[in-house]
Amino acid sequence: MAQPAATTGAASGAPRVDTRRGTELFMLVCSAVIVTFALILVELAQEQTISRELFYYGFAFLALYGAAHFGVRRWAPYADPLILPLVSLINGMGLVMLHRLDLAPVVGAPYTPKQIVFTTAGVVLFILVLVFVKDHRTLAQYGYTCGLVGLALLALPGLLPASISEANGAKLWINLGFVSIQPNEFAKLLLLVFFASFLVSKRELFTTAGKRFLGVDWPRPRDLAPVIAAWLLSIGIVVLEKDLGTSLLFFGIVLVMIYIATERAVWVFLGLSMFALGCVIAFNLFDHVQARVNTWLDPLSEGAANDQLRSGLFGMANGGIGGSGLGSGMPNLTPLSFSDFIIPSLAEELGLTGLMALLMLYLLLMMRGLRSALAVRDSFGKLFAGGLSFTVALQLFVVTGGSTGLIPMTGLTAPFLASGGSSMLANYMLIALLLRVSDAARRPQAPAKPKAKQAPIAEAHTELVERPR
Repeated sequence: MAQPAATTGAASGAPRVDTRRGTELFMLVCSAVIVTFALILVELAQEQTISRELFYYGFAFLALYGAAHFGVRRWAPYADPLILPLVSLINGMGLVMLHRLDLAPVVGAPYTPKQIVFTTAGVVLFILVLVFVKDHRTLAQYGYTCGLVGLALLALPGLLPASISEANGAKLWINLGFVSIQPNEFAKLLLLVFFASFLVSKRELFTTAGKRFLGVDWPRPRDLAPVIAAWLLSIGIVVLEKDLGTSLLFFGIVLVMIYIATERAVWVFLGLSMFALGCVIAFNLFDHVQARVNTWLDPLSEGAANDQLRSGLFGMANGGIGGSGLGSGMPNLTPLSFSDFIIPSLAEELGLTGLMALLMLYLLLMMRGLRSALAVRDSFGKLFAGGLSFTVALQLFVVTGGSTGLIPMTGLTAPFLASGGSSMLANYMLIALLLRVSDAARRPQAPAKPKAKQAPIAEAHTELVERPR
């Protein structure tokens, strides 16, 4: 039976529904306990003592997600109760690994204090999105505006001087000295709004207004042109900026959204064919693509370019099935173990078992997002939530596949796990939007007002109407 403190909706005429906010709070407390215990294990293994700041980290972690919980309770009371605890546990395991690297001689440390600042800013943005975006359907009204702004953000680093925009050979940043911003992280959210709103508005034309060729109804060029132009521009811009990971991310997101909107597998076939052709062209045109592919094909060969992948593979082999134990591995030997290669770092100390558990958390997060997409009643919400969920899934696949040798490395970071400011902020905004759709999907509808019964004509009263003179 639903508890009064956890139910909502009776005042508005809707049926009383258990919102499970108490369950969410309990899981957030459990997440804070797990993260604090993991921090203690790391410090005991490295320092053979426990510092007081670990408990400060634990209380700060609980207070931060407590604030996020009350934001959800206030502005999205019907949202899925499992999404925020999953995010908190993933984020917490990232903090544990960054603290582990802080205790080892790694260039650029300490990472933990900066990550806590980024997480705090992300939670603030998370709450602000819930406050100001009261209905996800209003975003569809600004679809073209979001598309133009998203493309402008993608192109901005390429137009700036290399001294303030280039890092590791890619022009992705806006470095202002005191802060660095990666605009493409926010551009992906804006472009998701554009693609979802456009595909919803043109959904019927995609299947009914065009010509039939090879057994398939093709849309008219004028209906398909805007989405194809935005798609090619976004991919072309990030390819020229040498950001292979983001280009692959945009490609996959739009392909899946077109498939969801039309429910036709032919688009997947055409998209994968275009992807294969694009890979061949990129390999022959760009030296950095050839370097990534050669590293993937022979990661154990000598050379500085192979150090990252080779070290990560050796670390995972050292961890084995059960792992070396938190604080007992050597993840600091892997370059960029705090960002691009944080997955192998965790796999070394948690083992294959721990890595599978971590990936299961991401899988649950994606499944709950897709469940909201299926349950929401409007077409824009379905497409938008599906795109948001698939963004997290595809980004994780690209990151994990690149750092484990499954696919060539692309340079993306694991959502909520790796060190990074722009990625953390954008992903918290993504989760807030997903919870907004989830709130609409789970919100009970008020019962329809019963219509007054009309008497049959034979039983209706006769009214005498006087003709005006």
